[in-house]
Amino acid sequence: MRHHHVTVDGVRLHYAEAGDPSAPPVLLVHGFPQHWYTWRHLLPGLAGEYRLICLDMPGFGWSEASSGGYGTDRRAADLVAVLDALGLERVRLLAHDWGAWAGFLACARSPERFSHFLALNMVHPWPTRRNTLRHAWRFWYTVLLEWPPLGRQVLRRWPAFTRYLLRRGVADRAAWREGEIEEFATAARQPHSARAGEGIHRAFVAHDIAALRRKEFHSLRLTVPTVILAGERDVVIPPGLLAGGELFADALAVEVLPGCGHCPQHERPELVVAAARRLFAS
Repeated sequence: MRHHHVTVDGVRLHYAEAGDPSAPPVLLVHGFPQHWYTWRHLLPGLAGEYRLICLDMPGFGWSEASSGGYGTDRRAADLVAVLDALGLERVRLLAHDWGAWAGFLACARSPERFSHFLALNMVHPWPTRRNTLRHAWRFWYTVLLEWPPLGRQVLRRWPAFTRYLLRRGVADRAAWREGEIEEFATAARQPHSARAGEGIHRAFVAHDIAALRRKEFHSLRLTVPTVILAGERDVVIPPGLLAGGELFADALAVEVLPGCGHCPQHERPELVVAAARRLFAS
């Protein structure tokens, strides 16, 4: 791994890089409560073909806190700004969880910057109302994260809750290697990371839910070839929540990973690598 920093809108962001610097670039964007380290099991399978850029989003990992908040619009714009700062005209995008949520907006609004998008365990911006209501109970845990200043205090003072979310997220707890859960739980306790974790959840409740209700995202169309990998046993984003997106996309497919939960990059990295190779080579 090679570790670098890039400054975007006055914020110093960290990224870890693997592979040949002259190879086609892939931007990898983590979810909550993780950072660049979440991609470690994918790197051996992809580094021989691509330049892998594992970004720490503002407020997470080794990146500084955001100066403009943690709303989805801002985070999507940050992805494009990172490409500008690195001098990358177009990349393949691989993102998980909240990183994939921002990725959908980035691809829809700046399709010329992304050739392919592999989204892990995240709903697209066009879920049906029926499915949303049916699965809303799955997000009960966000009540402890979305209200300031409660959310940041939970993350800072109650690491057992973060550990619980990580263990709950996988279908088989043996998928977590030694030290991984503790690494992410400890990182989430840092003041800037705790504020970022709270900020992402708060922004979704305060802005994105209303936008979904008003069908604001229906004005967007996804033209970037996209595959969503869904864990068959994902307790947060089940495959049943993913219907309807094909109406707003030129090439959107959903692939279900059998026996997998919410963190396929840890549970079944070989399947994620295979899906990435198929999509990115198309």
